[in-house]
Amino acid sequence: MRRKASLILLALAVFFAALSPLMRWYAFPRLAKIPADQYQDMVLEAKDATLLDYGTMKAKKVDKVTIVQTLKGNVEASEKIEKTAGRDVVVWDGLSYVQGPDGKMVSKFPERYIFDAHTQEPVHATGEMVDGNPVKREGIEFKWPFLTEKRDYEYFDAQARITAPIHYEGERDFRGVNVYYFEQTIPWTKVPFPKIMPVEGITPESVAKTGTTRWYTTVRKFWVEPTTGAPVYGEEIHKEELRGGTLLGGREKVTAFAGHVKMREDYIRSTVDLVKSQRLLVLLMTSYLPWGFLILGAGLLSLSLYLEARSRRPGDPTPTETREPEPVSA
Repeated sequence: MRRKASLILLALAVFFAALSPLMRWYAFPRLAKIPADQYQDMVLEAKDATLLDYGTMKAKKVDKVTIVQTLKGNVEASEKIEKTAGRDVVVWDGLSYVQGPDGKMVSKFPERYIFDAHTQEPVHATGEMVDGNPVKREGIEFKWPFLTEKRDYEYFDAQARITAPIHYEGERDFRGVNVYYFEQTIPWTKVPFPKIMPVEGITPESVAKTGTTRWYTTVRKFWVEPTTGAPVYGEEIHKEELRGGTLLGGREKVTAFAGHVKMREDYIRSTVDLVKSQRLLVLLMTSYLPWGFLILGAGLLSLSLYLEARSRRPGDPTPTETREPEPVSA
């Protein structure tokens, strides 16, 4: 009976020992993915910012500029692209809506970002765009890969439509969460005017006729939780200028927007809580379950060997028979 039990335990030990690497290296890369129907929004603020008054074409100080960013998963578009791409695809329809202290629109900037649901690498397909113009992204945007590494990544800048390195600058503690800090600097770059302008009657085409151009620079900062690859916090030191042309009335340049953009406090708290819960799910597949299965397999193997040894141990010696004394012959 002991030997039968030891064989069963041995089989279970082999099963769990084999399941450990399968969970980490086979199941996790296939199961961990961004859901196609995900929706998220974020509110950022730039306090004591500089903003262009298009009525007077002069820059002025304002109390606050608010940026509302939304990312909405487009399930119908992702399913359509998956048929030809042959892999799980996520399509995010994004919108960055900037409004001044009076609540009026400053700019409206739509995007469509198409990427691999598992690796976050961009997938090039019809519909990929920034502000209505087709683009071909290289590098990541919005989110880092699962199990983010301590290295530089290529990050796509939607304003400039270019990809540039975003540098790993070390580990930090952000509100009790261990994070990797990344920073990217985009130098002054000539960029297109947004298609939707804040003043009725002004279009990118009409501005182009004046010879005035738009320039942009930013220092982009992200605090990324490495297990999930999700940013828990972000900032931008953002500057825009209009340069040259008759629109400026002979001036060389004027500030269109300048401010230190930061996430609003209530969104910081909700983002940290969300990332913490997602982190636990990823750790289950990458650490807790694989190590748990391995330890369980080792324990079952030890128990199997113990029972096998007990089954092979010699039994107690059998008692010798008592023989009747034989008569002694004369």
